[in-house]
Amino acid sequence: MSKDFIPPKPKNRPDKVTMLQHMRLFRKDIFESQPQKLYRAWMAEFRLPFFKSYFVNDPKLVDHVLKKDPDSFPKSEIIKGALYSLLGDGVFVSNGELWKRQRRIIDPAFEGGRLRDVFPSMMAAGSDAVERLKKLSDQPSIEIEEQASQLAADIIFRTLFSIPITDDDAKQIFNKFKEYQRTQPLMTVASFFKIPNWIPKLQRSSTKRTSADIRKLLTRLTNDRFEQIKAGTAPDDLATKIMTTCDPVTGDSFTPSEMVDQVAIFFLAGHETSASALAWTLYLLAVDQETQDRVAAEVTALDELSFANLSKLPFTRDVFREALRLYPPVPMMVRENIKPEIFRDRKIKVGSQIVLSPWHLQRHERFWDRPDEFDPDRWKKEATKKSAREAYMPFSAGQRVCTGAGFAMIEGVLMITMLIQAFKIETVGIVPRPVAHLTVRAESGIHLKLTSRGIDTSAKQKS
Repeated sequence: MSKDFIPPKPKNRPDKVTMLQHMRLFRKDIFESQPQKLYRAWMAEFRLPFFKSYFVNDPKLVDHVLKKDPDSFPKSEIIKGALYSLLGDGVFVSNGELWKRQRRIIDPAFEGGRLRDVFPSMMAAGSDAVERLKKLSDQPSIEIEEQASQLAADIIFRTLFSIPITDDDAKQIFNKFKEYQRTQPLMTVASFFKIPNWIPKLQRSSTKRTSADIRKLLTRLTNDRFEQIKAGTAPDDLATKIMTTCDPVTGDSFTPSEMVDQVAIFFLAGHETSASALAWTLYLLAVDQETQDRVAAEVTALDELSFANLSKLPFTRDVFREALRLYPPVPMMVRENIKPEIFRDRKIKVGSQIVLSPWHLQRHERFWDRPDEFDPDRWKKEATKKSAREAYMPFSAGQRVCTGAGFAMIEGVLMITMLIQAFKIETVGIVPRPVAHLTVRAESGIHLKLTSRGIDTSAKQKS
């Protein structure tokens, strides 16, 4: 990559702004409401109406919040308030014993052996995406975020419910999720105010309506699967595995309504985050043709594309890890302390908002050499190992680490492999601007040109 090129990064606000200015910037884009000093600071304090917010980069404090005492730092009600109409009490927003029970039921579905089982479904979705994109490859440019969203959604439907995105129910759900993404940012100006739980949360009517439509469709899909399980005709996929797993502590399994909450989470997390990660990775490869050529050479050297052979793609994996460092799909996480704390000699009152930011940690000037540059080779260096231990958490960390992290890494490397195997990817002169909504997306999309490599890849693909 040219030394003059720095992957796009949001501009920062001035260090000193009024509360009103901060709120206006926050409403526009979370990134632009943050000052440049956060890329170097260990901790920063923000005074907001009715409570304080602490932005934490100190690795010891991050470790304390996520690993050493996670039960004292539950997910903030702010996040639940922003997403409650869609996710209910799903595992992404729940806390305490409810969350622990949910994870005990969900986690077995994502163990290593199960990932091998879902690999053929991922391959099938990737093959369909390649064929779909071949029909568009003669166009001057393709908006790749939309294509990545469809591909990621297809993978979720195939691995969770054994149906392709062309299925009528899947197609309706995907279209409704596109509406939802346009109406619901991760946090709004209402996030500045701690609203008691008994007060109705502020959400747009369009967001509520779309959430209700999605949940109605998911309920139908979930109820149908419960009936298949009772009849002994259910396919052996992730949904069946989760629905038939009992909590080893209580002996209970998910009720239909509980399962709808979890399915909403799987689709939101698995579809939104994967699409974000894949789209930004393809953009970086389009800019850096030398790196793209190295990925293509590594892929071409495989005798076949199989689950076992993914381990023979270390450079492709490093490309994906580096893209996740620069563009973590979930840019910030918010926790709330339930007991008094002392952080860096400051007293932290109960109910304060503790913000942990993969976006800032993974570009932090004290951890990373040339933090804003795209350099997949950094992952071979000894210094990066220390940085990764302290300041790399695209899937969170500790007990609340994303249960689908292994799934996401396999999916990401596989999709990069299949797309680079099929296409040469180039930029079209439009630099995307990252913004923080549900995930890190480009304000006006990511536009790229795809040219077929003219290679028949079907013979080299094996599940």
